Amino acid sequence: MELAVEIASVSKRYARCVANEDARLEVRPGEIHALVGENGAGKSTLMKILAGVIRPDQGTVKIRGRAMSRFVPSEALAAGVGMVFQHFVLVGPLTVLENVVLGREPRRGPFFDRARAAAEVAAVSERYGLAVDPWAKVEDLPVGVQQRVEILKVLHRGAEIIVLDEPTAILTPQEVDDLLAVIRGLAKAGSTIVLITHKLREVMAVADRITIMRQGRTLETLEAKATSADEIAEKMIGRPPSPPVRQPRAPGEVFLRVRGLSAASDRGVAALSGVDLEVRQGEILGIAGIEGNGQAELLECIAGLRAPSAGSVSFGDRDVTRASVGERLDLGLGHIPDDRLRRAVVLPLSVEENAILGSARSYSSFARLHTQKIRAHAQALIAENDVRPADPSALLQGLSGGNQQKLVIGREMARKPRLVLAGHPTRGLDVSAMEHVDKALLAARDQGAAVLLVSAELSELLAISDRILVLAGGRVAGLVAPEEVDERALGLMMAGMKP
Repeated sequence: MELAVEIASVSKRYARCVANEDARLEVRPGEIHALVGENGAGKSTLMKILAGVIRPDQGTVKIRGRAMSRFVPSEALAAGVGMVFQHFVLVGPLTVLENVVLGREPRRGPFFDRARAAAEVAAVSERYGLAVDPWAKVEDLPVGVQQRVEILKVLHRGAEIIVLDEPTAILTPQEVDDLLAVIRGLAKAGSTIVLITHKLREVMAVADRITIMRQGRTLETLEAKATSADEIAEKMIGRPPSPPVRQPRAPGEVFLRVRGLSAASDRGVAALSGVDLEVRQGEILGIAGIEGNGQAELLECIAGLRAPSAGSVSFGDRDVTRASVGERLDLGLGHIPDDRLRRAVVLPLSVEENAILGSARSYSSFARLHTQKIRAHAQALIAENDVRPADPSALLQGLSGGNQQKLVIGREMARKPRLVLAGHPTRGLDVSAMEHVDKALLAARDQGAAVLLVSAELSELLAISDRILVLAGGRVAGLVAPEEVDERALGLMMAGMKP
């Protein structure tokens, strides 16, 4: 049987790190093949090579028996490979139809043939069971539907081998179930699926075979029916998983108090409406909600990055509603932003330079940086948080997203904050890194910090939160104890329904 994908002896090296080393992968036609491994294991790099986004240093890549030579996206697409990236590449103000045909618009003379485009998209939607309103604006669609639009794009371009990179990272449980049904439907219709994910429950639910990568190399390929999620996790990280355990404790005084908070989004639309909440010292308050229901604006208002239109924010007995970011940091704020690349790191700088962002004053005097002190601080963060590669002088852009995140977590916790704002801190992280982040949040809580945790990982919220507040439509939809609900009940509350 001719393989859909055959990757052999592929290596890709960057200045200070090895992304792939003698990596291999065999994918059969029509199967759902999961690709798993720790952050920095080389999964996304290998799939970007397959999609023609990155050129390997050595090795061969064959698509249905034909070897790639140029390693450009057009070559991969012509061979039938399409990749849906973790961060959607959609134009919000355009309709679904316009996004799907963008760059390949059918023409009638010099004009866009809208009727023909609609017929083409309708045919693809019907064939693969991807029902989407072609006339809806993408920016008005839920995240789960936007995911479908991305899949429609690659199918419209003729892709028969579809790579999905962390496709469920920001979906609700109901949206995840819908996407898994779509994946099964695509495979049943003849497509070949390569699924990059850290969510092993989903792997076991849909995958036919599973390839495990570690440190850029292919470890082994397993039949899904002959293994378990625990076995896969142990092979990924080289040890049995050790999920964090939240110990009951009596919280202290209220440190964060939010009253009647309202704020607009970047588009000028109401994002928060009269939100009240309190977080006590020694407590983790989890925030659950469908993406785009005010979570980002809530964190930004508390951190001083967005001015509220109404309401107040207090740290302890201090009203900080109009205080600067610097003043809030001085009062004990530690911030792990949901948008790491925009808010938390500077990619062209080194690891050690990123390690002192927000606290450079502590490492300088008379406009001169203390380089040895900075290096020692960075080395300590690297060791405590298992940041790879363990090189303080390495440019941050050479690290995987998971290792960048571990550095951010370590940097913020090193401040010994009184309040920790954590926005999706484990998004896209592997089992080991998720454990590390959650244990760090629990350690901050046990040391008396007030922790506000926004996460799309409902299992995470249920595991480490003391209370969970649900946002829907920018309003508080409920406040529950984790012992009182399960993931499905939370998902219904997030959608504005009673569980």
